[in-house]
Amino acid sequence: MSLDALFKPFEFKSLKLPNRTVMAPMTRSFSPGGVATDEVAAYYRRRAENKVGLIITEGTGVARPASLNDANIPRFHGDKELAAWKKVVDEVHAAGGLIAPQLWHVGSAQGKDKLGKVDSPSGISKAGGEPFTTPMTDADVADTIAAFATAAADAKRLGFDAIELHGAHGYLIDQFFWNGTNIREDHLNGPTIAERSRFAAEILKAVRAAVGPDYPVIIRLSQWKQQDFSVKNAETPQLLEAWLQPLADAGADIFHCSQRRFWEPEFEGSDLNFAGWAKKLTGAPTITVGSVGLSGEFVAAFAGEGSQPASIDGLLERLARDEFDLVGIGRALLQDPEWVVKIRDGRTDELLNYERSALATLY
Repeated sequence: MSLDALFKPFEFKSLKLPNRTVMAPMTRSFSPGGVATDEVAAYYRRRAENKVGLIITEGTGVARPASLNDANIPRFHGDKELAAWKKVVDEVHAAGGLIAPQLWHVGSAQGKDKLGKVDSPSGISKAGGEPFTTPMTDADVADTIAAFATAAADAKRLGFDAIELHGAHGYLIDQFFWNGTNIREDHLNGPTIAERSRFAAEILKAVRAAVGPDYPVIIRLSQWKQQDFSVKNAETPQLLEAWLQPLADAGADIFHCSQRRFWEPEFEGSDLNFAGWAKKLTGAPTITVGSVGLSGEFVAAFAGEGSQPASIDGLLERLARDEFDLVGIGRALLQDPEWVVKIRDGRTDELLNYERSALATLY
């Protein structure tokens, strides 16, 4: 297959990418006390030097007491923390790269009050679960929305090229989407996915007000949850549109559509994947992601399973017919910072197997 579609420039608002590759966000616990180190900056710079189109950082916590479940995951608030992120931005830009932080709040996914009182729509971590904490109050909700907006404004001030909100995988924003974890009795819940999208929409509106109309705002979404791989927020295209359109109206520019395997169709009767359907229904640019370039999917990788390099011909075919716009690459780039240039230069014999040991290093 021709690589032209993958290495064609992409422009949207102020974002001007040299190609369609995106480093997917991958949690790294290498920031002691929540402060990114010089090694973190070098880790991202290596990917920029090797021509990744857009780097999306690991999840980084907004200013709420329990936005993170690990004290060594970086935070995105505080003088030391933001100064460290400024160094990351400068290193990536010096190498000719572009970078966006993923703004994150884990919500009740951590399952207990570990680093502070957990924020949760309804005090539960999974469908049918027993309450282990109290639901977020109106004040908690307002402060969380403000924390995301402040973080977005800080990202723009520090020179980041875009921002991404983590609204996937059973974390806080996704817990409001999911009727299994959102059993509130206020305006942030209801029988429809559009009603359960109001928390995310309010965050997006606040973020948009903080960064202005031309700054790119990405939101990462998934149907599956780490608490339940089989669940879906939207079982039909009609429900998917009811979920996504209010987010686009509120300020989401690009949908980052997380699947465990990008090639799997989202609904029966169509080959379109999640990103394909999101683009078809909203007209917004989309990022596909899920086991790109590897034989195995990432959940199994956390259990120790390795993966071998796999053909990307099917990906290239979909990209060439504009099913989606950008391609998120996760573990392949975690293992090998040169993945993009190896693909570009036809050096597929040099592609590396993914080994779980890559999770324990910051290379």
